[in-house]
Amino acid sequence: MICESFLCSRRWRAVRIAVVFVGLAVACFVLSNSISRSHMLSQVFNINSGFGEGIDQIQLEIGLEKASMKDNKTVILTTLNEAWAKPHSIFDLFLESFRIGNNTQRLLNHLLVICLDDKAYHHCLTLHPHCYNLRTKLDFSSEAYFKALDYLEMMWRRLEVLAVVLDKGFNFVFTDTDVMWLRDPFPHFFPDADFQIACDVFSGNSYDVKNKPNGGFTYVKSDNRTIPFYKFWYYSRKWYPSDYHDQDVFNKIKYNKFIKKIGLQLRFLDTAYFGGFCEPSRDFNLVCTMHANCCVGQQNKAHDLQILLEDWRRFMSLDSTMLSNSSWSVPQDCR
Repeated sequence: MICESFLCSRRWRAVRIAVVFVGLAVACFVLSNSISRSHMLSQVFNINSGFGEGIDQIQLEIGLEKASMKDNKTVILTTLNEAWAKPHSIFDLFLESFRIGNNTQRLLNHLLVICLDDKAYHHCLTLHPHCYNLRTKLDFSSEAYFKALDYLEMMWRRLEVLAVVLDKGFNFVFTDTDVMWLRDPFPHFFPDADFQIACDVFSGNSYDVKNKPNGGFTYVKSDNRTIPFYKFWYYSRKWYPSDYHDQDVFNKIKYNKFIKKIGLQLRFLDTAYFGGFCEPSRDFNLVCTMHANCCVGQQNKAHDLQILLEDWRRFMSLDSTMLSNSSWSVPQDCR
């Protein structure tokens, strides 16, 4: 009995020691996590934290000044690499949409193309007056496939540049190059929102955070809410799997209390005006933009966007008695 009591006492002592070590480990983890998150938030609000390193901000600001609307410092931004800049490519279709759209050609004066490699930059200069060469150590010239490493780095680099644009006091509409501009979108933006984003699928409620957003088209005002939000968004990538791109992370942080804390006014854009292949804008009299979303592959996108522009030309040539009968012939290869 004495021996059994001794063994029992040793077992209980071992259990107590184990519990203490587990408790210490959990406490250390929580403390470390708290410190890391606090450090991240301190970086968000510290404009001298090294954010935007490697970006030629002087040349960027010159480009922004030249392209921006003088009355409100708003600029339209897109990104371009060599793969998308080849002749008869998506970039050509993108520019063409502005030329044939309803009251959109004048908006080309306010478009700044952020080029991701030298070939894209030189090609851009032959077609458009406002081009900025974002010199990067990584090679972004090839077609970047969805979720591939170069695609992910390209998306995060893009987000970093957009945060720098806001930090310099410029409002922007960011548009993917596979978004066709068919009508002036500015009358359909919400005047009270800081951050507005298009949707793959729209619920019908512009305040509903359960909408499925698409970062390929956003309208963002530069203020003391969007600047910290974009930095928070960028640094939040550290807390999610490495194969998450900016849109994946946004879908997580859109529920975060930080957004409410800074007072960010977030709205989601109706696909009736800002449609795409995921959920097309059915009414040709309302549509402003159409995005080749829910589609993989540059050739598939280019094929269907060419047909989309033909549909739009046909609509623009119709007389008023036939306008209500218009419909899209796409998606086809993107189906």
